[in-house]
Amino acid sequence: MKRILYITGILLSASLWTHAQEGQLINVKVINESVTKNGREVNVKMTLDLTDMEIGNQKSVRLKPIIVAKTDSKELELTPVVVDGRTRNRIHKRMKALTGKSTVDDAYMVVRRKSNKKQNVEYSMTLPYEPWMAQSRLILREEMTGCLECEAGTLATEESLVKNTFLQLFQPQYVTTFVQPEKETIKVRNEIRAVRLQYRQNSYIIDPKFKNNQAKLDSVHNSIEVVKTNPDLTITGIYITGYASPEGTVAYNEHLSKNRAENFAQYMQKDTNVDASLWHVTWKGEDWNGLRKEVLKHPKLLKIDEVIKIIDECEDDQDVCEQRIKDLVPPEIYQRLLNEMYEPLRRNEYRIEYNVKEFSLEEAKKQLKIRPDLLSMEEIYMVADSYGEDSPEYKEVLLIAAHTYPDKTSAIVNGANVEMERNNIAAAISMIEKSKAVHTPEALNCLGVAYAKNKQYDKAKETLKRATDAGNMEAKINLEQLARVIADL
Repeated sequence: MKRILYITGILLSASLWTHAQEGQLINVKVINESVTKNGREVNVKMTLDLTDMEIGNQKSVRLKPIIVAKTDSKELELTPVVVDGRTRNRIHKRMKALTGKSTVDDAYMVVRRKSNKKQNVEYSMTLPYEPWMAQSRLILREEMTGCLECEAGTLATEESLVKNTFLQLFQPQYVTTFVQPEKETIKVRNEIRAVRLQYRQNSYIIDPKFKNNQAKLDSVHNSIEVVKTNPDLTITGIYITGYASPEGTVAYNEHLSKNRAENFAQYMQKDTNVDASLWHVTWKGEDWNGLRKEVLKHPKLLKIDEVIKIIDECEDDQDVCEQRIKDLVPPEIYQRLLNEMYEPLRRNEYRIEYNVKEFSLEEAKKQLKIRPDLLSMEEIYMVADSYGEDSPEYKEVLLIAAHTYPDKTSAIVNGANVEMERNNIAAAISMIEKSKAVHTPEALNCLGVAYAKNKQYDKAKETLKRATDAGNMEAKINLEQLARVIADL
């Protein structure tokens, strides 16, 4: 026979909850039970009311408080209380007197049941806290035995769930509120591209018929026309920068990059008919930073470390630097640079800068599907608000904002909050860690909360401390919440 009474109760850590409601284990009542967690210790207290308990003279009952894990995978028996009938109690005492020990030496207390009399046992036990005890339950198991050393052994076992859940750990309430989007008075956007045209030796004149120049020029033309013909966009400037490889002298390459950039601007201005006043030209000469990147793309290059060292130390005379590379043995090293790594450096980069009109709600909804980057954060959030905060569409729009503007604080914080709400903690962490806005107080606070939810408590503590030092009040609250979580580990 097994009878279990399900009674709910929650006891927060480091707090005491005591009450006098009663639960029955056959004839044993458990009253005034309480659980206190203090640091790394847990104290269990209860009163066992034996008043209605009936027990035969030859019988003995063990009352065992037992902590059972939430998953039933583990349990811990606390020291039992032994209740003896009159004869059994005498036997226990006689055995103790004769041998110095008895079968009830492990008991918290041994009492003789006095029939028809009120009788209570005050029970108190302190034990080390273990994490598995979180949300576990406390039961009382009654084991009745018959005559001493007889074959019958344990006659009956019954259990009852003690009234309150054994221990409910602190449940943090982290704070990461909505961040208002940054205002964008004028929407300025740009597109940056590069074109690598082929020139006849020592020439800077563009020849569309030379090699595959026409296809490249058509690509540039189309990229400008897309902006120019879009009624929602207004070109405010086209910025061209010319670059050269280190082949030849610094002076020659400076002159070459200048002439090729200017000629390219003149050619494209006529080709696109964009106002000449909107074209701006500059040049950089030899691109040693670009050379370093190209070299690193070829890890099997002989003596690559020496080549990188020469590039990194090249601060003054770049002609000397190039000669040092030429002098490397074998000569195939320089030949590979010349044939494979110099070519990409000879280019013109161009940036098309333009303003974007303001969109109505309906226009913004359409743009969100095709070109969300043309919307301001305010316009994206205008679309989100139109669906209502509790709608799935609202949250999807916030995520679009986060992916469209990954370096804006409001976008990544609000997007990360959506991911955390969906229990996509790793996605929330990644979203903030990759952002250039990761060091802002709001982003640090949100990242700290994400770390905490991911059980990365050291990182969470460090990150929330940084946010607190930066003046974020939410982070201060979250640090206090985190401290209580850590105390329960």
